[in-house]
Amino acid sequence: MLVVEDDRRLAGMLAEILESEGYAVTLAYDGQRALHEGLTRSFDVLLLDRGLPGLEGLDVLARLRSRGVLTPVLVLSALGNPSDRVEGLDRGAEDYLAKPFDMSELLARLRALRRRSIEQVPLLAVPGGSFDPAGRTVTAPSGAVVELSDREAALLEVLARRPGQVFPRAELVDLVFPEADEGVVDTYVHYLRRKLGRNAVLTVRGIGYRLGRPA
Repeated sequence: MLVVEDDRRLAGMLAEILESEGYAVTLAYDGQRALHEGLTRSFDVLLLDRGLPGLEGLDVLARLRSRGVLTPVLVLSALGNPSDRVEGLDRGAEDYLAKPFDMSELLARLRALRRRSIEQVPLLAVPGGSFDPAGRTVTAPSGAVVELSDREAALLEVLARRPGQVFPRAELVDLVFPEADEGVVDTYVHYLRRKLGRNAVLTVRGIGYRLGRPA
């Protein structure tokens, strides 16, 4: 689960309770970090505050949805008027809970969203077969399974969610490899080609990379 909350005390409390319930929790304290985590990693559920530094929570949600990220989202916000809830749901959230909240109700709503996520995990078509972002595996038509590292899977997911788009190296660094230089993109493209075939990722000269033709 990705928990996005700029109040670090509340975030820590939520993480402690959720981990005691069996969730693996990743924390983000601002909108930019939340966007990066949401685009480069797979989560069952996203718990999202609205009043975030850097990028407002619903803007984070809109950008995730525009990139094809379908993770169920529960907005947890002090903005709890009916018009606020309607705006959150209209912009892509599956559920909306106002602060202050009852923890047992929050946990029940998260269980419902997680069940939905597990039932509806989308597989992505990629060269070599079907890609399971959550499991970080590519399954060939023959049934053979290729396991990917976290970063290999993150790079493949970004490419596979927008198969017709050409991504400049700088954008891939921003989305997948923050604080690294552009050479790391070439390295992980090489790793993907070695595991999935030389046409898994295509080079567009002078621009960057895009997904190869799915099998």
